[in-house]
Amino acid sequence: MTTTSTLPASAPRAPTTQAPGPDPSPGPGPGPGPTPDLRALALRHGLTVSGARPSLPVYVRQLWSRRDFIAAFATARLTAQYSQARLGQVWQVMTPLLNAAVYYAIFGVLMNAKHGVPDYVPFLLTGIFVWTFTSDTVLAGTRAISGNLGLVRALHFPRASLPISLALQQLQQLLLSLTALGVILACCGEFPTWSWLLAVPALLCQALFNTGAALVLARLAARTPDISQLMPFVLRTWMYASGVMWSIQNLASTARFPDAVALALQCNPAAVYIDLMRFALIESYTADRLPPHVWALAAGWALLAFTGGFIWFWKAEETYGRG
Repeated sequence: MTTTSTLPASAPRAPTTQAPGPDPSPGPGPGPGPTPDLRALALRHGLTVSGARPSLPVYVRQLWSRRDFIAAFATARLTAQYSQARLGQVWQVMTPLLNAAVYYAIFGVLMNAKHGVPDYVPFLLTGIFVWTFTSDTVLAGTRAISGNLGLVRALHFPRASLPISLALQQLQQLLLSLTALGVILACCGEFPTWSWLLAVPALLCQALFNTGAALVLARLAARTPDISQLMPFVLRTWMYASGVMWSIQNLASTARFPDAVALALQCNPAAVYIDLMRFALIESYTADRLPPHVWALAAGWALLAFTGGFIWFWKAEETYGRG
């Protein structure tokens, strides 16, 4: 006979074992990024994106607050530039003078570029000193970011401080060189007159133009390092088109080129600033050798280059030193 045992209804039942299912909680694996709640939490506590570009007014205020750093950085670079040379800072004057001697032998004597140019030696020296200011500032701009990557990646500061400080360094170097230029001009019979004061606004316009060009080249070279290798050839061509060793006015009078080409050469910004400095320092360089509306051209080039270059550099602020 079969015995069947039954449990009372109130007896506890053995727990039922179920197959394990997927864990509903998210794991630590990679996700699409911070959730909106985390973003709100970060914003609520004042956290921002690292290296984000500030607005233009804020950026200008940040630059102004670091003006002491910009000046100190420029002075330190100027002091260290020739620290390994025996003659030291003398090379700031010797370099343009040696260039002038070479160009005088080639262009003044062999190619007879001094024909029709009164006071050719002051004409040539002024052109070389002024041109060196522009070319050295532009070349320094190409190395502003790439040559200071350690500083850019280690510290947070407005990146425009670097090209601006390098442009200031070149201005300081020019001011030291102009003392020697004044002595040489006096030896050539060009003594100081009231017209020498016109060199101040001319140099101010040129400094603004050079700074804007340095800002443009700093951004270009930061993304494309090959720019720094190409610039010496561009600058050499620009120098020949700027009338450093020869007179653009004499070339225009020969009718060898169309009037539009001669006018474009005269309105070239480097040629404009060279002409203004010659007009200020050389008595025989009269107003009829200047292009029309020369002061408006000088101020216009300065405003366009500095404003446009500064804004264009600022737009890529968050990309410098990355990649």
